[in-house]
Amino acid sequence: MRDRGGLVAYGDQRLLRACCGLLLGGLIATGCTGGGDDGKRPDGKGGTRTSAAPTSAAPTSAAPTTAAPAPTALDFVPDPKRAPKTEADARRIALAVVGGPDAWGPEYVKRTPHLSDPDYWPVLGANCSWETGTRPSTVLSSVTAYSEVPADGARGTLRVAATVTVHRTEADADWEMAGTLEEALRCPDQKLRDGERISGLISLGNPFGVGGNFTADDSLGERGIYLNDAVKGDQFYGWYQSRIGQVTVATVVKGAPGYSEQDTATTVGTIPAQVQALVTMLERAQDELEVQS
Repeated sequence: MRDRGGLVAYGDQRLLRACCGLLLGGLIATGCTGGGDDGKRPDGKGGTRTSAAPTSAAPTSAAPTTAAPAPTALDFVPDPKRAPKTEADARRIALAVVGGPDAWGPEYVKRTPHLSDPDYWPVLGANCSWETGTRPSTVLSSVTAYSEVPADGARGTLRVAATVTVHRTEADADWEMAGTLEEALRCPDQKLRDGERISGLISLGNPFGVGGNFTADDSLGERGIYLNDAVKGDQFYGWYQSRIGQVTVATVVKGAPGYSEQDTATTVGTIPAQVQALVTMLERAQDELEVQS
């Protein structure tokens, strides 16, 4: 299911692994780096920075680094006693997990309204238009938090959203992931609402251990073109979704004038903001559901 409509530091290595996994396969043209120069000016307006040549070629004695081995299993053991059984329990977890502006970065603020209605459930119809549907019985709770980077004169309003869906079972959550992949195949062009649509969607799914995914049981990404009748030109559209146990989390970015595709993905420096928000929610879900040490 999707709503198309201070930073938490969990470790650069985890975020970078998520970055490389989610941005794999040509879904997005942005690279992931371990730090330092990311090829953009600090103001996010593009441009390439150059470094002065060293004044001397002094030898170094630093020892070569060895890459850490990739994990062989997800570091998550769910506690059956903590698994939500009621809508009230699931709602509490969804609200604790969903990422507001704090998960995206210091530039972001809440949109109004900030949270979706508890009963809101969008459905992609046979005509490839998103409509309001009825929440299925397999879902205990779902919430979307809407955030944005306000327009500043040179750039338009960059709108993003984060969604958390708590299912009754892990199998139900797995079916949602499969359904999301099917949507892009069935409807590469979709109407979000009057005056808004996305086109040319492509998607890629990666279970744990495949394609660099070491942060979730399953993950997927979509990219395409966002079109808004009130905004001039084509804009970038990106959707990332991951599953951990019976919970799915998703982030969406709808581009805006003045932002390149790279800008919309990297407004928090070397770690893409959309990836950071997604991994932040995965960590929160794990904290809510796992066995306590």
